[in-house]
Amino acid sequence: MTKEPVVDVYPAGEPDYAVPPGETIREFLDELGMSQRQLAVRLGLTAKHVNQLIQGLVPLSPEVAQRLELVTGMSARMWNRLEADYQSARQRLRHRGDMAELTAWLAELPVSDLVRRGDLPAEPDDPRDRVHQLLMFFGVAHVSTYRELYEAPALDFQRTKAPGARPGAVATLLRLAELKARDISCKPYSRQGLEASLDKLRQLTLQPPGVLLPLMRDICARNGVAVVIVPDFADTHVKGMTRWLSADKAMVALSTRHDSAGELWSTFFRAIHQVLKHGRSKSMVWIHDGRPGVDPREREADAFARDLLIPPDQAAALDSLDGPDEVRKFADRIGVGVSVVIVRLPGKARMRGKHTREIDFSEFCPA
Repeated sequence: MTKEPVVDVYPAGEPDYAVPPGETIREFLDELGMSQRQLAVRLGLTAKHVNQLIQGLVPLSPEVAQRLELVTGMSARMWNRLEADYQSARQRLRHRGDMAELTAWLAELPVSDLVRRGDLPAEPDDPRDRVHQLLMFFGVAHVSTYRELYEAPALDFQRTKAPGARPGAVATLLRLAELKARDISCKPYSRQGLEASLDKLRQLTLQPPGVLLPLMRDICARNGVAVVIVPDFADTHVKGMTRWLSADKAMVALSTRHDSAGELWSTFFRAIHQVLKHGRSKSMVWIHDGRPGVDPREREADAFARDLLIPPDQAAALDSLDGPDEVRKFADRIGVGVSVVIVRLPGKARMRGKHTREIDFSEFCPA
């Protein structure tokens, strides 16, 4: 007989958060090393539905509880109990707080985009439910916590790098990247291993985008870095983000704002430099817009990416390259993709089009 897990009972006071049954599902996946997609196949559900169950965005029905019993060995009665406790706590929390403030918060976030992409359910869509859904989406109990963890770095990015960016959209993009990165299995972070992989990563610039992205992700995962591609929102101006998810796992997120593989590689190696050089604090977030930084640490990252892709002793030849044939020969000689060279050329806009490898992100960010 399978032993039932112990469910905590709060004898005094009530917690200021509600934990969905999805957290137990996530623990089950982590313990077995199973992906959400694999669980979805075993349950006979869509991957989207399993993802929303884990985030607490859709209820866990009695039918799904029966399926979970067969797959996990944990009884349907216990799954139903977890769902009932969650809904009870949710109902209690809905009556807390200043709804006027919370409703105003909704206007700051790209709610319609999240619904369209399936990250939030279409129904229910009243303000109270939307507030609850977004608190669950960000994994926080209060808007104040959201502002500290997500809005603060977004505002800093807007103030110092992208005055036209919408902080709520940037914060949402950061959270989406986190959620994707959490589901990528990585070995513990190894600075030595990541540094030893730099040349191998540079060699991937010679590969077509459809090949290089999976290989990039696999190499980094072996060294404790989860690389994810996130679909961009309007008015974010974000090309890349870096954040430590734990002491042993870092996240590098690349947005779909890149026009070419050359631009993507520049952003990627900037982010890798931040992982290698600037600590493992979960509060430290780097958001990149693809332009040279003002912060000395960002200028250092810009120089790292620039010199790694095209060594300084070779860069002097860039000004004299005349025409696509010379560009290709130069790229072959230094062992990088043509697109990497083109983004460094004076007047590079004239060289775009058929001479660059444009990126189709659809495989990595399905609609």
